[in-house]
Amino acid sequence: MLNNQIINWYSKNKRDLPWRKTKDPYLIWISEIMLQQTRVATAIDYYNRFIERFPTLSCLAKAKEQEVLNLWQGLGYYSRARNLHYAAKTVQQEYDGVFPATYKEIIQLKGIGTYTAAAISSFAFNLPHAVLDGNVFRVLSRLFGIETPIDTTIGKKLFQKLANETLADASPEIYNQAIIEFGALQCTPKSPDCENCPLLANCYAYSNQMIEILPKKSKQIRLKDRYFYYLFLYCPDRFAIEKREGKDIWQNMYQYPLIESATPLKNEQLIESRKWKNYLNDCNAVIKFQSKPIIHKLSHQNIHACFLHIEINKNFSSKNKNVFFIKNEDMDKYPFPKLIENHLSRLK
Repeated sequence: MLNNQIINWYSKNKRDLPWRKTKDPYLIWISEIMLQQTRVATAIDYYNRFIERFPTLSCLAKAKEQEVLNLWQGLGYYSRARNLHYAAKTVQQEYDGVFPATYKEIIQLKGIGTYTAAAISSFAFNLPHAVLDGNVFRVLSRLFGIETPIDTTIGKKLFQKLANETLADASPEIYNQAIIEFGALQCTPKSPDCENCPLLANCYAYSNQMIEILPKKSKQIRLKDRYFYYLFLYCPDRFAIEKREGKDIWQNMYQYPLIESATPLKNEQLIESRKWKNYLNDCNAVIKFQSKPIIHKLSHQNIHACFLHIEINKNFSSKNKNVFFIKNEDMDKYPFPKLIENHLSRLK
């Protein structure tokens, strides 16, 4: 059977990953959230640091959000960390700190969708819920020659049915891990190792020269361009920051005072803007240094960032009530987006 072939491949080729050495649903949950949009090699270090600081769900539930975001700094997609923290508090309050043991309860937690619920259910409790992520979509679409777009309602239902059928009576814990790993290492998005694939004889895509076009998507993501002008207001021992608020990227993270635009701005336009005057109290600030534009790519948008260094008097205080100054040695206490973190690293 197909599932036996994939399981046999897995037993010989699986990676030694820390979250595969536990049945604790809390630890498995942490790993699954971290692995969303993140490479395995990157996630390992973050996972180890995170569970060292928060070894139990109760520890995470009692933590302050800023501390959780600090540990997540650099991993990106910070809504994952906020949802994780919120869900931990929910489990602490509604389940007395014991992680729920059914798919129906797990999927109700904030930040957990069908894939993550199936993964936790099967990996921690060996419940028969087939996982369906990008790796599984790719393996099934190529193997069975399915051209239905994976990002449509019809496609998702079709592939979920097929995933359930291929799971059949195999151990959910082992088979789900196996097919994900098979897609990650063997049936890769580009240049898969078809010649050494145990499923080659039955692969529709290989037989019909469709490896490069499967799986299919119906939509092309349109990227939005945003222009960020960061004002690095500094004196010898401190610099200004503000907290990002509202439903946007990097919510509740910290940044330098920011002027955002939908189009590129010249310095004259920046200096004449209301935000500039609000941040700098209408004083004749001198730009000591201006970085070249840096393009920071996110899943649905490109951030065009520019850093303007402006030296200020040590007695300076901004009109903007959200702006405050921190000492250089205290910068590690605040969670910053990768853009700001990289800039601070260069300054160090």
